[in-house]
Amino acid sequence: MSNILVAYFSAGGVTAKAAQEMAAAIGADLYEIAPAEPYTAADLDWTDKKSRTTREMTDPASRPALGVPLPDLSGYDTVFVGFPIWWGVEPRAVDTFLDGGNFAGKRMIPFATSGGSGIAHAEGHLRQLYPGLDWSAGRLVNRGGTDWARSAVKG
Repeated sequence: MSNILVAYFSAGGVTAKAAQEMAAAIGADLYEIAPAEPYTAADLDWTDKKSRTTREMTDPASRPALGVPLPDLSGYDTVFVGFPIWWGVEPRAVDTFLDGGNFAGKRMIPFATSGGSGIAHAEGHLRQLYPGLDWSAGRLVNRGGTDWARSAVKG
């Protein structure tokens, strides 16, 4: 077991690919934040006000159930948390993950993928929701996240 975990949520595979490449580059363990009910194309239709993602993202208290138990976090010092940016922030499944784990004393590093948004608003949102966690600066990693991950680990 590594002392670094790369945890990620991915609905379309882009964030999964980035997370897998980063984990391989830094010798980290990998954990998929997988919802109990996978998202369908209809669920992901952000233009439909009744779609699952729209309902979740417009409800700050929404916490979709995860389909995979959280890993034992006790051996990790650093946790990368990856996600696609939805409505400017992290998807609610990421909040389920963060709510469910004991991240005290761990260095938290967000990374995201996006077709048009930057990560700054999402980082601020994470810091606001989870102020007790030790957040380091994150990065948008649509491409080339491995070099950044190596340097982020070094601090």
